[in-house]
Amino acid sequence: MNRRRFLQTTAAFACLPEMTQAAPPVTRIIDTHTHFYDPSRPGGVPWPTKGSPLYRTVLPADWLAVAAPHGVKETVVVEASPLVEDNQWILDLAAKEKSIVGFVGHLDPGDAFASNLKRFAANPVFRGVRWSGTSLQDTAKQDAVLSGAKALANHGLELDLNGGPSYLPHAAKLAAGVPDLRIVINHLGASGDPRSLRPEWKESIRAAAKQPNAFMKVSALVEQVKCDYGKAPTDTTYYLPVLDHLWECFGPERLIYGSDWPVSDKGASYDVVFKVVDEFFRSKGSEACEKYFWKNSLAAYRWIERK
Repeated sequence: MNRRRFLQTTAAFACLPEMTQAAPPVTRIIDTHTHFYDPSRPGGVPWPTKGSPLYRTVLPADWLAVAAPHGVKETVVVEASPLVEDNQWILDLAAKEKSIVGFVGHLDPGDAFASNLKRFAANPVFRGVRWSGTSLQDTAKQDAVLSGAKALANHGLELDLNGGPSYLPHAAKLAAGVPDLRIVINHLGASGDPRSLRPEWKESIRAAAKQPNAFMKVSALVEQVKCDYGKAPTDTTYYLPVLDHLWECFGPERLIYGSDWPVSDKGASYDVVFKVVDEFFRSKGSEACEKYFWKNSLAAYRWIERK
């Protein structure tokens, strides 16, 4: 960030405390990016790896312990495991845990995609699938990707995408080619540290945002920082280069809250994760907050009410 830009953002942010105090709290919050797993179950888990601080049992009660104090009591779970039956494990968990209002499964595009999708889509909690962005870049998978994307659209489901920024132009192309498919870009499109943003990331974000069916999940914000484990900055101004650009490109209608907990612990605590985005979006006004924290996620995921 150059000196002029730094002074501009600092000045614009100077009135933040007054604005956030004046803005009323949102009426609802949906955390659209959590991961639940249990390494102690038979067969273990393929992710996270043993020895990692994340290698521990992580269930809805553990998430609620850190999220509920902020008024966050509902979530869309995202599956990171490549094992097909782990999708069923989460759906079985959701049957008992009413805090789970939606689930994004993990089904790689391929020969069995259509049959697996039909199986899991029968459960109303199942709201979509996440693919690696590399699938969009693999020329050998182009037919499978396009077929799978159309199948998701036909089921009324969405597609989460995760990976480095090099896949973003391919995401924009897919969004244009399958306009009925809602696409949610994960983790800021891998922006990198807010203080060293690459011009190609900013350009790719602009291109993706031109597609009206593309949403951006403001997740993994603190994990992008180059820092020691759990030591990401707590000051919201540090993240403005990313947040301002996403706001400029996607506006108030297509930005979505996601914590990426417990992976977010790599950067900072849930308290910090929530505080940063809460301050930023409350500075944009009450309606922007309502859209960011739950209304936009309803448009993208079409999650269900749990009784």
